[in-house]
Amino acid sequence: MKKAVFFDRDGTIIIDKIYLNDPEAIEYLPGVFDGMKLLRDKGFSFVIVTNQSGVPRGLVDIKNLDQIHKNIRADLSKHGIDVLGFYYAPFLVESNHPMRKPNSGMIDAGLKDYNIDPTQSWMVGDRMTDVEAGHRAGLKSIFLEGTEDPRLSEFAEAEFIAKNFTEVATFIGDSISE
Repeated sequence: MKKAVFFDRDGTIIIDKIYLNDPEAIEYLPGVFDGMKLLRDKGFSFVIVTNQSGVPRGLVDIKNLDQIHKNIRADLSKHGIDVLGFYYAPFLVESNHPMRKPNSGMIDAGLKDYNIDPTQSWMVGDRMTDVEAGHRAGLKSIFLEGTEDPRLSEFAEAEFIAKNFTEVATFIGDSISE
């Protein structure tokens, strides 16, 4: 079985543009490429899981969403980083759809589709719903600071709170025995 890091997309890998609909407007957070290379070199695979309520709201076109993911895959590939898969939940917040975080449906699908061991894997995100989705799927979770205050959340604490992507990668990398 593989070990993997599941990443939220907006606010974790790329700058959150709030309903990003322009495939040419992707901007990466500092440290993403080097951090993912460090984790790749430690044997981790990658899966991206993202809530996309902009789709049912009519703010994000599904063709643009697919192109955004193709562009992210291509950009990461230029740095020698492969993403196993992209999962998105095109459902409204109020839907409580099983695929929408904090539910674990997208992570569960990735675990099954790519034969990933949850006990060796992580979920990383900038919202406590990301942390909770990871916990519900049996993963350890990291909260990336910047969007909300994790102390105000109803959900269980993350195993680690990171100030930036470099801290995320270093913490996960240091947590495994070689």
